[in-house]
Amino acid sequence: MDFEEGTLYLCATPIGNLSDISMRVIDTLKEADLIAAEDTRNSIKLLNRYEIKTPMTSYHEHNKYDKAQELIRQMKEGKNIALITDAGTPAISDPGEVLVRMCHEAGIRITSLPGPCALITALTLSGMSARRFCFEGFLPAEKKERREVLKMLATETRTVILYEAPHHLKETLAQLFDAMGDRQLTICRELTKTHESSFLTTLSGAIAYYGENEPRGEYVLVIKGLDPEVQKKEEQEAWKEMPLEKHMAMYEEQGLDRKECMKRVAMDRGISKREVYQQLL
Repeated sequence: MDFEEGTLYLCATPIGNLSDISMRVIDTLKEADLIAAEDTRNSIKLLNRYEIKTPMTSYHEHNKYDKAQELIRQMKEGKNIALITDAGTPAISDPGEVLVRMCHEAGIRITSLPGPCALITALTLSGMSARRFCFEGFLPAEKKERREVLKMLATETRTVILYEAPHHLKETLAQLFDAMGDRQLTICRELTKTHESSFLTTLSGAIAYYGENEPRGEYVLVIKGLDPEVQKKEEQEAWKEMPLEKHMAMYEEQGLDRKECMKRVAMDRGISKREVYQQLL
């Protein structure tokens, strides 16, 4: 294989079953000058399986900025570096995204070798709509930011995909229920591994199940989006509770003229513009 100088190769690696790796990734890992791995102790198992002798260096959450500068320096000198994560596709919910952005800024060539990705694997297993979906990764740890994200997800009409660790699963399910109500979801666990499982349930059903069964393994939650008709009804109900003047102000703040605001308020509330006018007198 002929490498161009100074290239970053994003190499997707198995998320569980070590057989889920492409020949292209194996060849790239063998012929790169250096492999940057999120956890070298974990990645050595994969490298040993395929007799890959390329030297490794660690690139993880705690050194992602300083180490990125060092890796970029080496690529500018002509080295080709393969980036791998603990499992799956680099730059998805891991520090690889920082290195990719910094390589773009430094003019380093980047190419991505496709392969395993937990969110896509879970989506295809879920039975949920795959036409439109959003990926949130792990919910924020900071409480205020977490509440804001949950509030946003509650009105999301696309299928929602989240990652979660076993020791946080019960709390996350409870918070999702509080924010979204009782929503349908598929819980995927230990994808591609020996004890892989996936089952369709509801948030309340999942809370009850894990009240009796201790969570084990890594989870992907695939949650049904809010029905647009339900969303429309909820919005209409919210407008009914909102004073007419506040409803008008909502549109005026968007820069619309008063006539257009009255038209929209009338449409929202299912009344005539004349009624809106009279109520504002």
